[in-house]
Amino acid sequence: MLTDERFALILDCVKHQDIVKIQELVERTGASESTIRRDLTELENKKFIKRVHGGARLLKGKLQEASVPEKSSKSLHEKKKIAQFAASKVEKGDCIFIDAGTTTQQMIGYLPHTEIVVVTNGLMHVEELLERGIKTYLIGGAVKPRTNAMVGRGALESMKAYRFDKAFMGTNGVHPEFGYTTPDPEEAQVKELAISLTREVFMLADDSKIGEIAFASFGKIQDAFLIVNELEEETVSVYQKLTTVKVVGS
Repeated sequence: MLTDERFALILDCVKHQDIVKIQELVERTGASESTIRRDLTELENKKFIKRVHGGARLLKGKLQEASVPEKSSKSLHEKKKIAQFAASKVEKGDCIFIDAGTTTQQMIGYLPHTEIVVVTNGLMHVEELLERGIKTYLIGGAVKPRTNAMVGRGALESMKAYRFDKAFMGTNGVHPEFGYTTPDPEEAQVKELAISLTREVFMLADDSKIGEIAFASFGKIQDAFLIVNELEEETVSVYQKLTTVKVVGS
């Protein structure tokens, strides 16, 4: 099969499937695994696809954002592993910020101490935090219906009253050149401010976020300690040159 024919087949596969595995492409094209890996690298460089661990997926639109129920059901095992490691970084007596999001939400059940203070813009986090007996502050502002995040001028003004030992952030996109991004500029402003008010920042991102670029930027890669699940070694090495990276196993 000619290169252009393989490219067309690969793009057709990722268009109709959420993720296509390398082994599937090997079987469908008759090409070697090394050839398919080179094809995926070239297609990623041309910004047609995004490499993920063991395969590839189609790049998302800059403004696309799933709802909380949609996000909650995706990559749940990976999110739990990332959240468990992130929670282990919390120490007794810390004042922390927990960003709105489904990965950061998974942290709450793993928090090793209740003798902490949590500030959050995630409306979905409050009930579980209170059930655990953790002192909790919800910042003001408008509620974003799709993600249950507090955003807007009120959120920014109320957050300025706090300073944090650690912040645990979610993101829609992680890119070595374009940094951390999210589809909503208002949510990006809240994230950017939280980072500026924090001594130590942790970015929680499963592999579906790696290489993605959403509409609004809120930080550079080096602004945070990046926590991810298993990725291709070459992808991990790119980010390790820019910041501290923790890859959690399966």
